Amino acid sequence: MITTSGLSKRFGAVQAVQSVDLDVREGDRYGLLGPNGSGKTTLVRMILGLVYATSGSITVMGRSVPRHLSEVLPRIGALIEEPAAYPHLSARANLALFDQAGPSAGSAGGRRTRRARIDAALEQVGLAGVGRRPVKAYSLGMRQRLGLAGALIRRPRLLILDEPGNGLDPRGISDLRELLLSLNSSGVTVFLSSHQLAEVDQLCTRVGIMDHGRLVLQEELAVLRSPTGRVRISTPDTERAVALLNGTVERRDGSSLLVRCDDPAALNARLVGAGLSVTSLTPHAHTLEEVVLSVTSTGSDQIDAPTASPPPTASPPAAPSPTSPASPPPAASPPPAASP
Repeated sequence: MITTSGLSKRFGAVQAVQSVDLDVREGDRYGLLGPNGSGKTTLVRMILGLVYATSGSITVMGRSVPRHLSEVLPRIGALIEEPAAYPHLSARANLALFDQAGPSAGSAGGRRTRRARIDAALEQVGLAGVGRRPVKAYSLGMRQRLGLAGALIRRPRLLILDEPGNGLDPRGISDLRELLLSLNSSGVTVFLSSHQLAEVDQLCTRVGIMDHGRLVLQEELAVLRSPTGRVRISTPDTERAVALLNGTVERRDGSSLLVRCDDPAALNARLVGAGLSVTSLTPHAHTLEEVVLSVTSTGSDQIDAPTASPPPTASPPAAPSPTSPASPPPAASPPPAASP
């Protein structure tokens, strides 16, 4: 659905994106992760033809971008950063203007179906009851929902979203997740850029992780969360358990132990057979947070203070030169003469 090869973008001396080989397959729920300033938004903008690449190639739905952008854009719904709207107009009027600006050919567009598509989009994002209210009266979360409605109005095959959860409360994020799952089950490929790990962890099937402009990891989420060959045990008898397991304990945290083991059932039987009380025993798997932190560095919004240098040593006053005697002090001025 989206493929890039050696994609790079330079802004003057800044290398924003470097040699990215992205692979988003049809039917994916793909999450692009990375620290702030890692190049996620620049990559998304290049895919949509909003920014031209310095080098490399982009293919969307089998067509080269930006050369054939006019062919693929009608089948893409996009929400990039903050949604834009005319504040004095209603949501319905904004969506009508947005739809009129696009091509009218095809079953997904056109004036005859516009009203029905606007109604459906507002219903999908939870704004059906306030569609005639001016956008200037909307909260940040409502504006974000309106931007999503604009992405859905033409019933896209590919949905590209950049930080879609901005401004949404927990209920709004849950609603967004259910909507994207429903769209994906109906055949829409979802590609979203986000720094909210919980959002990606619950929604996506594949992830890509960017750091300093590079795609440092791209994998199925199930593979990243596969068992590590270790077991996490909770037991009040930690001292006895450590002695019994003899060198296989990798980490101890209070009553919790991380143990190297390929057979959790056999481990549990061994502990119970020795008379130890086992509160819980679960196979260990890496969390998405652990994976991201292991392959990324700090973001561009974290700037540490420079290391303080020692203050310069004060120079002692220069001694008078032995060949240049000190100048005598200036003579005092005589007192003024008294008036007769």
